[in-house]
Amino acid sequence: MIALSLAEIAEIVGGQTYDIPDPAVQVTGPVVRDSREIEPGSLFVAFVGERVDGHDYARQVVDAGAVAVLATRPVQAPAIVVDDVQRALGALARAVVERLGAHVVALTGSAGKTSTKDLIAQVLQRKGPTVWTPGSLNNEIGLPLTALTATEETQHLVLEMGARGIGHIRYLAGLTPPRIGLVLNVGTAHIGEFGGREQIAQAKGELVESLPKDGVAVLNADDPLVRAMASRTEARVLLFGEAADAAVRAENVRLTEHGQPSFTLHTPTGCSDVTMRLYGEHHVSNALAAAAVAHELGMPVDEIALALSEAGTLSRWRMEVTERPDGVTVVNDAYNANPESMRAALRALAAMGEAARAKGGRTWAVLGQMAELGDEALAEHDAVGRLAVRLNVGRLVAVGGREASWLQLGAYNEGSWGEESVHVSDAQAAVDLLRKELRPGDVVLVKASRSVGLERIAQALLEGFGSSEGEGAVR
Repeated sequence: MIALSLAEIAEIVGGQTYDIPDPAVQVTGPVVRDSREIEPGSLFVAFVGERVDGHDYARQVVDAGAVAVLATRPVQAPAIVVDDVQRALGALARAVVERLGAHVVALTGSAGKTSTKDLIAQVLQRKGPTVWTPGSLNNEIGLPLTALTATEETQHLVLEMGARGIGHIRYLAGLTPPRIGLVLNVGTAHIGEFGGREQIAQAKGELVESLPKDGVAVLNADDPLVRAMASRTEARVLLFGEAADAAVRAENVRLTEHGQPSFTLHTPTGCSDVTMRLYGEHHVSNALAAAAVAHELGMPVDEIALALSEAGTLSRWRMEVTERPDGVTVVNDAYNANPESMRAALRALAAMGEAARAKGGRTWAVLGQMAELGDEALAEHDAVGRLAVRLNVGRLVAVGGREASWLQLGAYNEGSWGEESVHVSDAQAAVDLLRKELRPGDVVLVKASRSVGLERIAQALLEGFGSSEGEGAVR
């Protein structure tokens, strides 16, 4: 964070100082909510959770080097006391962002937010110091904590914004006002909470409504609900996609034999070829979104194309591709799942299967529940099971309870019988099955909603391989 005195912070957040001998002492380290992350000069934010009260750690964090605690009551340590810690954290983030002078880029969408954010960050790093959301810390706590990691040297601040209801993104955009707002897509993630795609579009569009007149709304030309958001902003609109009228678009899209996308990138300043290290055609849209942001910030097309071609995966469990010594490839995409991302992952698996079959291998889709789909859950799980069959995935292993059984039933009704599809009760049963049947050349995709925890399957297949103790065990 940029250096601020405790007196300045108290004024910004509207708090009262307690047991602070010298209000001129500055916070020079990070702002954290986890006592294990304390560094000298830190400010500790004391949240009250269901099981842990941060106020109980006040003395400990100060002894470890924290300058003070942001709290809702006096503690046995120097503190700035406020009525609402979350609101105070947001106010501090806004004040810091306003002083930075950095380019603030915010993005949202139903699928691909984190992958796209990681691409934007890797591209913009070539232009100057860049801070971006770690993982998926895209809510009312994670977003301001990310913004507060920026320093005077930061030139680009790339912030992912998530929403579980109307008004959430408007609130986040108010904490860290962006000049560039990017909307990727409107899908069915969390449709059970929103009630429908139109409501999701209403929520996602709050980002472009929050842009200033001299800002830029970067919109997906291939998604009608996103394209329609152009009417909801006074900012300039920049379209990306494969549509002919997109200012930043892809042509000659194809996949390498290993399933990595290749295309010609067109921008208003020229064109250049891209071949990505990431897997799956869905990354073309993500790459175009990143290219549009980079173009807006003045990067030449050749430099953008090179950066996209060299970009890797920054966030864990998102199409992490690892080949075991025995030739089995494990694709860990288990961080989260919704119908759109599930279909994209299956298509990526199918593309990778071309090379696998040439080596005598098979494709395996190890899938679990997609959460928060409400009344659409049965139809969406059934459709994913059917798609696995249509894409000629060799084996489907549906893991878990009722929703997983719907995946397997969809595959069965589409014509996947016998051993081609199976329903198992839990992750350990899936690992036991895979250990018995995997052979060199096979490609295994593991994917489900985060709450299911199927990353344990991928980890067991990799970490336990060749181990003499607890081989392949799910922990």
